[in-house]
This record gives sequence, structure tokens and C-alpha cells, in this order.
Amino acid sequence: MKNKYLIVGYAILTLLLASCSNIKYLKEGEDLYVKGEVTVNNDSLPDRFKEPLTESLEGILRPRPNKKFLGLRPKLYFYNIAGEPKKNKGFKHWLKNKVGEEPVLLQDVNVSYNENLVRNRLENIGFFNAYVETDTTIKSRKATLNYTATTNRVYRINKVTFEADTTTEIGRELKNAQEGSLLRPRGTYNLDRIIAERERIDNVLKDKGYYYFSPDHILVQVDSMVGDHKVDMNVKLKNATPAIAKKPYTINNIFIYPEYSLLQGDYELGTPQDAEEYRGYYFIDPNQTFRKFALARTMFFNKGDLYNRDKQNLTIGQLVGMGTFRFVKNNFVPVDSGKTNKLDAHYYLTPQQKKAVRLELLGKTAAVYNGSEVNVSWSHRNAFKGAELFRLTAYGGYEVQSGGGININSNFYRYGLEASLTWPRVIAPFRWEPTRRFVPHTRTLLGYEFLNRRQAYRLNSLHYAWGYTWQESAKKTHELNVLDIAYVQPVNVTPFYENLADSLPYLQRAIDRQFTFGPNYKFTYTNTMETDRKHTSFFSGGLDLSANTVGLILGSNKRAGNVDSIFSAAFSQFIKTEIEYRHYMKLGLNRQLAARAFFGYGYSYGNSDQLPYVKQFFAGGPNSLRAFRARAIGPGSFNPDRIGNDFFVPDMTGDIRLEFNLEYRAKIVSILDWAAFVDVGNIWLQNADTLRPGGQFTRDFAKELAVGGGLGIRLDLTFLILRTDFAIPLRIPYLPENERWVFNKINFRDPDWRRNNIVFNLAIGYPF
Repeated sequence: MKNKYLIVGYAILTLLLASCSNIKYLKEGEDLYVKGEVTVNNDSLPDRFKEPLTESLEGILRPRPNKKFLGLRPKLYFYNIAGEPKKNKGFKHWLKNKVGEEPVLLQDVNVSYNENLVRNRLENIGFFNAYVETDTTIKSRKATLNYTATTNRVYRINKVTFEADTTTEIGRELKNAQEGSLLRPRGTYNLDRIIAERERIDNVLKDKGYYYFSPDHILVQVDSMVGDHKVDMNVKLKNATPAIAKKPYTINNIFIYPEYSLLQGDYELGTPQDAEEYRGYYFIDPNQTFRKFALARTMFFNKGDLYNRDKQNLTIGQLVGMGTFRFVKNNFVPVDSGKTNKLDAHYYLTPQQKKAVRLELLGKTAAVYNGSEVNVSWSHRNAFKGAELFRLTAYGGYEVQSGGGININSNFYRYGLEASLTWPRVIAPFRWEPTRRFVPHTRTLLGYEFLNRRQAYRLNSLHYAWGYTWQESAKKTHELNVLDIAYVQPVNVTPFYENLADSLPYLQRAIDRQFTFGPNYKFTYTNTMETDRKHTSFFSGGLDLSANTVGLILGSNKRAGNVDSIFSAAFSQFIKTEIEYRHYMKLGLNRQLAARAFFGYGYSYGNSDQLPYVKQFFAGGPNSLRAFRARAIGPGSFNPDRIGNDFFVPDMTGDIRLEFNLEYRAKIVSILDWAAFVDVGNIWLQNADTLRPGGQFTRDFAKELAVGGGLGIRLDLTFLILRTDFAIPLRIPYLPENERWVFNKINFRDPDWRRNNIVFNLAIGYPF
């Protein structure tokens, strides 16, 4: 152990020496530029606005200093020690030019240029009379530039007028566009808002048929001589606006090319002679690759319609949302060389590869099991010439027990087959179209899986579902399975497992026949894609039902001894709901606070007294309570049985789950981030269970919450986030009530304590 500390200390010392040694490579008269700071001097500006403004201004300073890692500059050090390579290849050349980074010197900084950048940015947000002064601080040949920006008062809008000739059609449209303007009296002057206003007006006119109009045709005049730090604004058409931009256009003929190839070169713009008409649309599809109705229903334009940008975008969105086209392009061509106010619309669709085979090899690791899985899938993106996606997947996996000291689950393997068919539309016995802004999907699937826990039991599982997925908006998604059927049949239960289940009766649930059928629904809302927001959120709510109507009709009542079965299996009757809310708050450019709350509740009645095993909740693991292993905590204050040399906890599940998570995330350098987190939660049973005393949910549930905390490192590769978390329990609910907080027992020096309490989690992606 001492040797380990010596090695770590030596590595840290080496890095520190390396950081210091960068200075010795500087030439006479050179200073290393290490930082650019901006101070906003404005007593009237609230502090809550100063910090983001300061960060924004510092972000535009150029050049940026050499990259740092834990306060050091290793890339600069590698550049320096590489020296001057004699060849344009070899280790030194690679170290200097690929790994290293050239020093950024004070002499490289154009101070006047940066002052102008800061001044212009301030003027763009209303600080017209700002001025910037710069001081240079040099210490040990390390230079810092301090920019002080004095902003005075911000300019605000006094009044806004729209100047338009209302005797013309476009003049009247421009005047009407004043309603809903982004430029409002008493608002601060902001160049970005002016640009956004021009784009808004362009969108309004585009929806009125003005195809050739552009934001550049709008002029916003600003008069800053009003006084009292106010401006007047006048919005008008530029005098140089061409005549073609001042008239609205209507749609003439609509041509659709379902099998267009980019290898054909330029897009065909003329009127095709071999087009086939269908419901007013003209198809150029000599090979009959797509059924015409499937594409015609995506069109929002009809002949004679006024051009409308919203309809154009909706049509493109529908075609892309079908999921079968690699590229979608459209052109609008004036009829008779622009002599009429008509446009021919051409839609060029480049299909994706119709048939594909995909092979996936997965590696798995967990606290007890390690193994691999192979997935082979064959897909057809146009199965019935209506952009249907048919996918057939076969999979198989094998996992080896590497801990636990008991053969309860031992090594096991599983394999299965799943077939699914997805239509890019709603298929229902009645007319139902939830939205046309986004493509709804109908999906059905049928799957079979065989699980062989060789020394315990075998399970046959069947799954069938029919449902719909649709987007209400870019932020809201709905998933509805009208019917979801799952059937699990145990076979070949070993005497070993039967004897174990006799001593631990709750293990019997894993080998009970399970039959669930009914609808389920899930709603999701998120605005996390709006990266410019300080606060973003995610919400998900779901409802899962099973045998509710059938159970009521049959009068099922397990408590009264009246249990009904289908296919020799007692069907499960329950109502289950899950609610999850996440909140993300930006604390700076590279810092974030993330919080999550989760509530799950299952109410079993009639033919059941608890949720079926496959539907129950569990806590612990890399995406839950990270200080406790998956399924090793709860329910309630029940102390789980521990089996084998490694105190393996077989399985803990419940009908109710409550969880709260808080995580601070920050960037260390480049692709390396770190996090500190606290997790709180537990699971409970709906009804009292003599086999698991303390497991029922009561009004004293808060006393049974488990608490854990820890630190983590994240490797953010953009396309993949590799996460490691180290966590320890802070509150253990199954201990005596006055001993559940365990701060006084934390002892990192004790190897036994570390082995029993530090939990390492390796996972892909963020926990929430």
C-alpha cells in the first residue's frame, strides 16, 4: 500500500515539474499567455446577469491559452520536449505535432482586436457607449490580460413602427405582421432580436405565398438620438426589394420521384413526359417501387394552393419521418419562366438500402455475471411497398457467474427470436389521425425467448404487442400499446432450486407461471434539446394495465380463494404507474446540476395480491442507488438474506419504488468530466409479507430510505459516454432504526470496510 502511494506521489510530482519546466523553453523576451479575464464595470447591472455576461465575453477572446489539465499544461510540455524533429515522421514528429500544442505567447495576442470584439458584443446587446481598457499582469513569465469593460446604462426600445404602403398587397401583409413582433417597447436593444424579427417576418410572408421573399428585404432603422438611453425603431421594406419577391405564388403541378439517385446528377426540373397521375399528383416511378397512396398521403400541397412554408416543411418532415428515404430534396420551379405566379413542385426521394443484415457482438459485465451476446437482425425497409419496416432478429447469449459463492443462478444462457413490423401510419378499424405534423407509427411484434439457468430452472417466454407511437410536438411523445401480452412458463425446475425456494420462499416468484395482458400507455415531454436554456426538464409518465376488465367479469378474488386461470396460468390483475421527472440547471459553460425524482406504484387486486415478478420494481445498480448493488436493497427495512462466501443477495423486488437523485457535473478537460452525486430511495410491498417483515409501505416510509453518495468520472466521446462511479452507503435502512446513518463507520483505511462498502459501477451513458 505504501508503494502505491509513493507511485502516485511520484507521478504527481513529475507532472508538477513538467508544468514548471514549460517556462524554460521560452526565448528571451517571450512570455506565456495563460489567461484572459473580463470584468464588467456596471453598478446598475444585477449580479445574476454579470456572471453569464462575463463568461460570454471571455469566450470570444482570441487566441485561447494552451489547454490545461488539473492546472497543468501537458500538451505544451510534450511539444517542448519533442524539440525540433529532423524528419516529418517518427516519434518526435508525432509527439510534437499530434500530441503536443504550440505555446501561446503574449506577443500572439492582438489586444486591440479583442477590445473591439468585447466592445462590439456589448453594443449588440444595447450598451452603446461601452469602452474597454486592458491591463497586463506578468508573473514568472506567465501573462494574464485583464479587460475592464465599462458599460454604463443599457439602451431600451422607446417605440416600434412598421412603415408600409398599405395600397399594395405585400404592404398590407407587412403591416399585419406587426402583431406578434419580437421588438417591444421597454425591451432592451439586442441585435440578435432584430435578426430574429426579420426572420419572423420572412416566415409570416412565406406562409402567405411570398416564395421569393428573404429576410434581407427587411430594413430595421434604429434612431439612438431619442435621449435618456432609448431608441426608436422603424421596420420597412428595402427600396431595392425585387418585384419577384413582392408577389405571392400558387402551386401548379406536383411531381414525385420515389427512386431518385444522386448519381443521376442534376435534378430534373422539366415536366416529365412519363409521369403517372394519382389523386392530382404525378409520379415518376417506372419500377413501381412504392405504392402511390403511401406517398400521396404525405403531401400537404394540392394544385391551386397558395405557397406556404409551413406546409412545405410538414411535407418534408412526413417524407423524412417515414424512415425509408436517405435524402429528401424538393425544388419549386416557376411556370412559363416566371410569367405567371405559379410554381411546379418537384420532390426527389432517394431510398435507403431496402434490405440489410446487422450483426452485433455485445460484452456484459456486472457484480456477479460476465458474458457476451450475439444479435443478428435482417430488415426490409419497404416490405409491402408502403415504406413498412420489417425486422427479424435472432439473439443468443451466455453469462458466467463470477461471484456470489452459490449456484443459485450459476452459469446460464438464453436465446430468442423476435419479428416486428412497423407502418409509417395509423392502422386502426376506425379513422384516427393523432397528428399530421409528425409521422405516427403502428407497430406489432411477436417474440419468443428461452432462458436456461442450468442448475436452477428453465423459462419459456412469449411476447406479443400491437401499438402506436406518435409525436404531438417536438417536445411531446405518446406511446400506446392497445394490447401487450406476456406469458412466462417455467420448465425443468431443479431439486436444488426447489429446496432453496423452500428456505427462501420469495424465490418462488421467479418460477411461477406469469400471464399478463392489457394496454399500456406512456407520455414523454422534454425540452433538453434547447441547449441555450439555463433550466431544462424531462418528464415521463406511464400507465400499465392487466386483465382489469376480464377480472371484473369473472369476479376473480385471490384473497377469497377464487383464482382464475388462462392457459393453465393465473393471470395477473393490476394497475401500475410510473412517473419520472428530471431537471437540469446550467451553472456555467461547463458545469451542470442534474436532479431526478421517480415514483412507481403497482396496485394488485382481484386475481393478484402483488405485481408479477417481471413487472415489479427494484432498486440499486448503476442507474439507481449506486451505493447498493442491483436488487440488493429493500423492500422497506427488510434485511435481505445473504448467501455464499461473497454475501450474494439473490433478488429483492417490490410493488412501490421511490427515488431521488442529485448530481453535480463538471468538465475537467476536453473529453474528461467528473461528477459528485447523492442517491436516496427504496422499494416497498403493497401488502404485508410475513416472509419479508418490514417490507410493507407505511406512513413511516421516510425512515426506511436508503442513502448513498460518491464520485464519478465520465469519458465523453460525443457518440458514446463511458461512465465510472464509486459510491458508498450513507444510510442503510435494514439496520436498527437509531443506527441507520453510518457516517461514523466510514473508514477508507480499513480494507474490509472498503471491500464491503465501496461499490464500483461501470456503465454507458448518464444515469439520468
